[in-house]
Amino acid sequence: MDPCSLERKPLLKVAEAMARILAAIKPLQETETLALGQSLGRVLAQPVYAAIPLPYERNAAMDGYALNSQAIQAQPFGLTLAGTSWAGKPYQGTAGVQNCVRIFTGAVVPAFADTVVIQERVTVEGDQIHFPGGLLAGENIRTAGEDVQVGQLLCSAGKKLSATDLGFLAAAGVINVTVKRLPKIVFFATGDELLSLGETITSGKIYDSNSYLLAALLTEQGYQADNGGILADDADALMDTLTAAANNYDVIITTGGASVGDADHIQTVLSRCGQVDFWKIAIKPGKPLAFGNIGACHFFGLPGNPAAVQITFQQLLAPALVQLSGADVRQPLRIKATCTTALKKQLGRLEFQRGVLSQDSDGNFSVSASSKQGSHILSTLSTANCAIILAADCSGVAIGEVVMVEPYAAWL
Repeated sequence: MDPCSLERKPLLKVAEAMARILAAIKPLQETETLALGQSLGRVLAQPVYAAIPLPYERNAAMDGYALNSQAIQAQPFGLTLAGTSWAGKPYQGTAGVQNCVRIFTGAVVPAFADTVVIQERVTVEGDQIHFPGGLLAGENIRTAGEDVQVGQLLCSAGKKLSATDLGFLAAAGVINVTVKRLPKIVFFATGDELLSLGETITSGKIYDSNSYLLAALLTEQGYQADNGGILADDADALMDTLTAAANNYDVIITTGGASVGDADHIQTVLSRCGQVDFWKIAIKPGKPLAFGNIGACHFFGLPGNPAAVQITFQQLLAPALVQLSGADVRQPLRIKATCTTALKKQLGRLEFQRGVLSQDSDGNFSVSASSKQGSHILSTLSTANCAIILAADCSGVAIGEVVMVEPYAAWL
């Protein structure tokens, strides 16, 4: 139950809210083809298969000398240098068992050779190369297709392409990829008290920080979003703006106006121009979150306090956008850490407290709670690097207890 409300109906649990959001959101189907270099952060719409093996040919793993293992039956031994195989300029001669070829890392191994002996183990006297005992056949050669075979799956559909993915696909000769189109997102800040940066602050006014926070959170995850600006606390004007935006966007996000005050119109307006799936969930900060739709456009009404914006974005909105974009939704990274500060908490809601996570030289994690936990506090929002997760039935944490921690940007 919510101790801050007169309602006797239990609040919707966060896990149930997430399940309802994901059930309502279907992945986008439209695709586009992009050059590989333009596809960072985009979601593959089609799987990518290898057209060539990796490595493409046998090549040397070290600088040294390539030879045929038949030559090392009696050790130590000497061979005559027949030439050189450079990276990009393979050896073109006809060396035999009694010959060796100078070779460099990445260079093609000549057809006659099946072993590369590193240069540090040999003695050179003109064109005579002397090899020591203890050599093993097959050393220091990367075989063709050792990493990837022709026809092998490189990246599956639904994968969000990372920097390493682009390097991998480039090595396989992939020029273009087919990806899902980006979701069309617009966000608004609501409230008569809000000022844009550059305006002169006066009594009763505050600067709009949520738009910058939300824009950055979206950009961090590779989305492009339009800033719709600041909306006044006017129900009719709010409904007109949201209805118009729903015709042009896949997702509308608002911050503020989602609570129960006389100037909080989001839930009422959404019920008039669209559909409210749920409003208010058992989370702290972020209880007055509204989710629904206006026609085919998904709507997220986030709370107005910055800490609540951050937490509800990470816990609910981020995975929703992942699913909408066609990527695979995965659980965020969470780790156990020893709490070095006592934590106070009321029963009833899943709570995310700001904290500073650290790791000692032995790899052990510890976390301390930020000194100020108010959802309006921006200073600790800036200095914290994680959220300490406290279950709904938790009534507090003593120093030395182990807690679950989610590093910020864990959905990335």
